[in-house]
Amino acid sequence: MIAARMSLAAAALFAGITTAVAMDTAPNDVMIVDGVVSKSLTGSPGNVADGRKFFADRKLGNCLACHANSEMSEQLFHGEVGPSLDGVAERWSEEELRAIIVNSKAVFGEQTVMPGFYSLEVGKDVRKDLVGKTILTADQVESIVAYLGTLK
Repeated sequence: MIAARMSLAAAALFAGITTAVAMDTAPNDVMIVDGVVSKSLTGSPGNVADGRKFFADRKLGNCLACHANSEMSEQLFHGEVGPSLDGVAERWSEEELRAIIVNSKAVFGEQTVMPGFYSLEVGKDVRKDLVGKTILTADQVESIVAYLGTLK
């Protein structure tokens, strides 16, 4: 009886996980058209608070390595390689921000040093354990887009 309940619980959990994954747009299916990704990668808006965490996390997006952001003045060592993100939501739409995060090279060309965070086009000599993986998940991208949308 206990084993049967555990199996049902595991099946329900697995079904929930596969449903969540199935809703994500796969990196190869993301279309950047005229500098925008018009639809959410997950089918729903991202979480602003999570996006702020992902933005500052030096093991994820590591956005502060290149961009200054005065809204995060408590964080040390803001970069100056990329543009300041103060007021970024006034300069770019949600759809444009999503495209830039997904694959900035498809928006700005090969001269940009910003990586594609939700792209499999990551260049040469990729570490073997990272081949076929994106830097950020679709949910993380959407949450960072939601956070950036607050920077007006």
